[in-house]
Amino acid sequence: MFMPGEDVDLTNENLDLSLFVTDEGGIWSLRDLEKVRGWNNIEYGAGLSGKNTPSTGLSMNRAYIPPGGVAKAHIHVDFDVMIYLLKGSVRHEYGPGCRKSVVHDSGDMFYIEPGLPHEVFNCSETDWVHAIVARSDASEWQNIEPYDRDSE
Repeated sequence: MFMPGEDVDLTNENLDLSLFVTDEGGIWSLRDLEKVRGWNNIEYGAGLSGKNTPSTGLSMNRAYIPPGGVAKAHIHVDFDVMIYLLKGSVRHEYGPGCRKSVVHDSGDMFYIEPGLPHEVFNCSETDWVHAIVARSDASEWQNIEPYDRDSE
């Protein structure tokens, strides 16, 4: 069983996420876990998904982007994403060639359409970004594809 404060390998995409939840008899609980894994320069809490609950169409995670960090350009294939920005400020460069830009600050919520190319930048060189990310996909990262900004 994972113990809070225990060192973890944030690059371990094969981490057994069932270690972090408790089945309370139909309600699955995940209690105050911080960063335990990473993908595309973003660090994540264990989250809830089809990997550790019976969910078939939804996942939710706590996401962190380090100071000056960039989540490289990518596309969400056939699923919706809604984000609540708890702390920090991010700039999305998005659309064909990622030529458009929008900035969100803590307290903002935003939606990303399926198939929209986007790259995410932490606007601060000193502070972490902290967000709650909900996806209409229980498999999380499997349906995310890299996007070449220079292809269009």
